[in-house]
Amino acid sequence: MAKRADIGSKRLISLAPNAWVQWVTGNPQVRASQLLDAEFQWISRESDVIVKAKSPEHQEFLILNELQLRYSQAMPKRMRNYVALAEEKYNLSTYPVLINILPPPATVTIEDCYDSEFMGLKAHQDYRVINLWEVEAELVLGQPLPPLFPFVPILFGGGSESKLRSAVQALRADQTLNQLEPLLAFFASFVLEIPLIQQIMRWDMTVLRESPWYQEILQEGVAQGIQQGIEQGIEQGIEQGIEQGIEQGIEQGIEQERRGSLERILKLRFSEIPLEISVRIQALTLEQLEELMAIALTVNSLDEFSEQLRM
Repeated sequence: MAKRADIGSKRLISLAPNAWVQWVTGNPQVRASQLLDAEFQWISRESDVIVKAKSPEHQEFLILNELQLRYSQAMPKRMRNYVALAEEKYNLSTYPVLINILPPPATVTIEDCYDSEFMGLKAHQDYRVINLWEVEAELVLGQPLPPLFPFVPILFGGGSESKLRSAVQALRADQTLNQLEPLLAFFASFVLEIPLIQQIMRWDMTVLRESPWYQEILQEGVAQGIQQGIEQGIEQGIEQGIEQGIEQGIEQGIEQERRGSLERILKLRFSEIPLEISVRIQALTLEQLEELMAIALTVNSLDEFSEQLRM
């Protein structure tokens, strides 16, 4: 059985904390002193990492790092909340940074502040936004910035075989970076063909499934799917008994969540999904959906996926 890979946000930043804090602040004089607990009384998220830092100009302060697979429109309010909680807990000024990994739909605007007004009272919170698809791969490899090596294929100018080979070489040159290879393979699959990736590097689906980044894609719609299932179950329960109806509703919700996850994986890799494929996905069982999610990450085209869907 493959060893679980520690490839979450905190692990990435801990690989080169000084290089990381200098990059996110744009200040070469900043030094990282400690990675702090990002768990608060009511909120705990794996994508949040707080670093205690110091510079000659600002003395000690906090850098709050929020790594998001995809930007959410709830992010401004979330950033405001995390800054307030961090400053209250550690009694230090905070520099908040939002790092978006994958671009959102064209209709979504990425905000760099929280702004609200109620009954004449205003609340405002700025934060820095870094979109990885705008960061130059050459800069990451040349500087170097080890925490960003796994993201090279989705960086600006990074979606080529030569850049992937450079990233693999950089990971294998340092034993502490070896376990990041499955994450690099995962993001390479968004822009390069799977056989090429398998030829260049290790490809372990078990490790990929255990990574928080893969899980975030799968769980993106779980709450909504299960909630819809429960609501449907309660409606059915009027006729057949509430408890049985809710159980069936939860099952339906999980199936609906899996359908949404499968479609999200396909959209991430191939942009749009033909209506014919979407209709077929709606008719799949839970077992079929789970099998096809793994297949969706390894096929080279929608036509190849469609062939598997017919089997």
